[in-house]
Amino acid sequence: MSVADITVILAAMGRWEPNAQGRLEQAAMELFSERGYEQTTVVEIAERAGLTERTFFRHYSDKREVLFGGSTHFRENFVGTLAAAPASLTALEAVTAAVEAAGAALDEFRGREFARTRQRVIVANPELRERELIKLADVTAGMAEALRARGVEEPEASMTAELGMAAFRVAFERWLAAAEERELPDLITEALASVAATVRPGG
Repeated sequence: MSVADITVILAAMGRWEPNAQGRLEQAAMELFSERGYEQTTVVEIAERAGLTERTFFRHYSDKREVLFGGSTHFRENFVGTLAAAPASLTALEAVTAAVEAAGAALDEFRGREFARTRQRVIVANPELRERELIKLADVTAGMAEALRARGVEEPEASMTAELGMAAFRVAFERWLAAAEERELPDLITEALASVAATVRPGG
């Protein structure tokens, strides 16, 4: 076997599974859109991605996790940023910083088209809608806990966390709209400004 042959083999091996999770994710989204979530199997996802069923289960426990596999990272973007915010910030300012940072990370990591496809799949399935609500409630609870750790008392901690998540959800829904061209961070900033104006004394 020549050096050239070895180089070709190594290159092919590198192409085979350089980003298996990404390929599975893309394949799943395509199939969910084409056939529906319920009608799509793990075997079909793996085949579409050019991978094996065994490879699928190395990355995901089931097909639902393709849609929610990033939940831990999503939560950390909110809660971790809030926990690290300067102590001089008020509760609302700290939540604002956390939500803006999380929105920017989501925009960069996923992109609008992926988010639109994912949302269509979730909206069409009651089980997935429930899971999405649980995910968002968990993030909100995490932010409230982080605020309490900063010395914010109840009910302010929970109320501020709820306001921050409400602003995020409003901005996220606008971002997914077909005619919307503004970026998610800009929409979040706008929604948070509305929240701040609402809760500001005299606002």
